[in-house]
Amino acid sequence: FSFQNIMFYDMGAGSTVCTIVTYQTVKTKDSGIQPQLQIQGIGFDRTLGGLEMELRLRDYLAKLFNEQHPSKDVRKNPRAMAKLLKEANRLKTVLSANADHMAQLVCVILNQAPCFRWLEATVMLSLLHRPDPRCLIVGMADVCLRSVGCWPARDGIDQVILVGGATRVPKVQEVLLKAVGKEELGKNINADEAAAMGAVYQAAALSKAFKVKPFIVRDAAVFPIQVEFTREVEEDDKSRSLKHNKRILFQRMAPYPQRKVITFNRYTDDFEFHVNYGDLTFLSQDDLRVFGSLNLTTVRLKGVGDSFKKHSDYESKGIKAHFNMDESGVLSLDRVESVFETLVEDKLEEESTLTKLGNTISSLFGGGGPTPETGENLTDSVQEEEESLAETGKEEQGGKQDHKSHTVDADEEHRQEEQQSSDQTETASPKVESESKEEGEKLEPQGPKENRETAKEEEPSKSSSDTTATKSEEEKIKAPKKQKLVHEITMELDVNDVPDLEEDELKSSMKKLKELTIRDLEKQEREKSANSLESFIFETQDKLYQEEYQFVSTEEQREEISKKLSEASSWMEEEGYAAATKELKDKLSELKKLCRNLFFRVEERRKWPERLAALESLLNHSTIFLRGARMIPESDQIFTEVELSTLEKAINETTIWKNETLAEQNKLTPTEKPVLLSKDIELKIAALDREVQYLLNKAKFAKPKPKREKNATKTDSGKNTTAAPETENTIPPTEGKQEDKPEDIDPAKEPPTAEEAAIDDKPGSDSGSKKEKAEAGGESRKNDEL
Repeated sequence: FSFQNIMFYDMGAGSTVCTIVTYQTVKTKDSGIQPQLQIQGIGFDRTLGGLEMELRLRDYLAKLFNEQHPSKDVRKNPRAMAKLLKEANRLKTVLSANADHMAQLVCVILNQAPCFRWLEATVMLSLLHRPDPRCLIVGMADVCLRSVGCWPARDGIDQVILVGGATRVPKVQEVLLKAVGKEELGKNINADEAAAMGAVYQAAALSKAFKVKPFIVRDAAVFPIQVEFTREVEEDDKSRSLKHNKRILFQRMAPYPQRKVITFNRYTDDFEFHVNYGDLTFLSQDDLRVFGSLNLTTVRLKGVGDSFKKHSDYESKGIKAHFNMDESGVLSLDRVESVFETLVEDKLEEESTLTKLGNTISSLFGGGGPTPETGENLTDSVQEEEESLAETGKEEQGGKQDHKSHTVDADEEHRQEEQQSSDQTETASPKVESESKEEGEKLEPQGPKENRETAKEEEPSKSSSDTTATKSEEEKIKAPKKQKLVHEITMELDVNDVPDLEEDELKSSMKKLKELTIRDLEKQEREKSANSLESFIFETQDKLYQEEYQFVSTEEQREEISKKLSEASSWMEEEGYAAATKELKDKLSELKKLCRNLFFRVEERRKWPERLAALESLLNHSTIFLRGARMIPESDQIFTEVELSTLEKAINETTIWKNETLAEQNKLTPTEKPVLLSKDIELKIAALDREVQYLLNKAKFAKPKPKREKNATKTDSGKNTTAAPETENTIPPTEGKQEDKPEDIDPAKEPPTAEEAAIDDKPGSDSGSKKEKAEAGGESRKNDEL
């Protein structure tokens, strides 16, 4: 879609704001197409809201009550008026969903008969009328529409969205619907939370700590802001008079964030100017009273005359004041500076010997004279130099790309007075001021032009001697460039909008805040102590009647504790509300000391089952582990006898301690101090578990012992006996056929391999199997010989 005009009607408890915005999608440089919200018009009422409805309805109920009971004026009784306000609040809520309801005014004033009166919803709406015939609700919409030029026609508004809790009143919606001429109102957002959620999202978008989807919001200044100053003017009769000048800095509904620059051209000495609100005739008299003084800031500049004396050889470009309105709509004066310019001519430096030699060689191949491209390169370098000077000279252009920068000439010629256009604003150049840029554009092209003309003249002489080309280049002079100088001006500000606190007042406020913080902490500490004491009294009184507490205490002990608790409870009711924190803590400490032994016995008996079960389980597992460790063969044993003996000793000692302590505990009565303590059981568990874990870790990381080779002597002797027959039965090679070889002589055997020797050494192997293997080896040897 192209765009939509939306009206947000926000009626809260204390004020009403009507805003018209334009919603559209725009193409941005960095993020592509993004949604944008532009504020177009604003109308507001500082008093209209839900509270105003309740107050006027309260006054209406008071009037009805006085008509029925004229003997006493209910308005003179504050308590009665508070009751009426409470009833008005109830009526507003009920009449928001019903056409009529009965007001119940019972016992508003003592000894007065109750008053019952039927009220209709139209009564509440009629109470919101001012002397003019139009309702306040319609008036707010009209003011907002006038600010964007849509009044009395309302065709430009696409939809109306309700915000604020007071917009739930049906009569408010009915009147607003007729005022805007729509079929229905937009109720698709949460009227209570929409403003808060939007503020959170915008705060996250402005912060660098969060990353949210881009949503561009271009806010608008509600009130116009202008700069006013006075200067001397020479009349026709050569007399001098003071002239008061006004220059618009920000128009009404001007978008922000934005930067503006005002130039004062006719001041050569120190002066002052004022930043004030502009034309506020669109506001009512009540709203104007809220403003008070229209002056925001008075600026006094010092050092202007010194800057002109110091740079008398330079041409003045005026005194420039840089203003900035940030994302919050707060106007600030960033800096004031005096700008000077002058023309500087730089001669081309004499070329070095290598450069001349290079030009000589290039001229032999047709590159004798400078080409037009060379002239363009020289021009580019001049522009780059000017840009770098402009950047070091504190340009008016702001750091942010989305902040627009404007310049306003505060001392234009008399033609401006004739045209009566004091509010004209010109867009500032990104690098040079508007007037200086025009002059610079006339001067800067001269350099490239001369270069091009020189290049054209030297083109026919490309084949000339090297001396002529070198001499022509040495005579070239760069085009004059502008040198800009900025002198910072000292400024003194008298801020009337939000004045700063004096140093003494600031210290006094900080001291008071610190004292209040200490008082709050002391109050919290006292309340915490009082609550702890009171809760301890009630909990302990209840515990005395529980079975587990009665089992470990005698009747005398319980009576003593109960008596102390009753005394403390009575003291809390009589004197405790005014007692100090230390006194409350002492009382609580005394009661805890009295009940300490009782609570200890109960707590120990609660822990016994769990602790004893854990100890018994650890003893069983340790015993099984010790038995298994002792069954490991000696050749594979990884534990030493000392380690196993230490574990066995720990198991035996723990078992003996458990049995003896349990036997001794069984001899004691429940009301006596126990000898079996949960902390002792925990210590025994920890000591035994430490021994077991040590052995487990050792078994986990232990390496298996290497196995020694068995029957090594037998294998060697086998090899020797086998080799002997081989030597004896060796038959020298003879010529002849294979059949002539004797069959009764066995072929020689090869020495047995390591695998065969290992197989032979096994206890289950017999001599027959060895013989079969030998015969098989002989057959394979025969086949190899064949």
